[in-house]
Amino acid sequence: MHTVVIQVEGELGDHLSDTFPGLVSQCRLATTITGRVEDGEELQGVLNYLASLGHSIRIVATVPEEPSR
Repeated sequence: MHTVVIQVEGELGDHLSDTFPGLVSQCRLATTITGRVEDGEELQGVLNYLASLGHSIRIVATVPEEPSR
């Protein structure tokens, strides 16, 4: 499982949380989405969904995992 940050142009509304409940979005001039995805296939599904809504994806980044203690 990986934590990702995705930024898209514009506002998403409730579409994302209804479809991907594990992701959280914050909106200013762009919407920043953070959350955990299982693998690259799930991440691609999120990106495809956002593109299907007409949003241009600005940033996709994975957040490094903290080392286990």
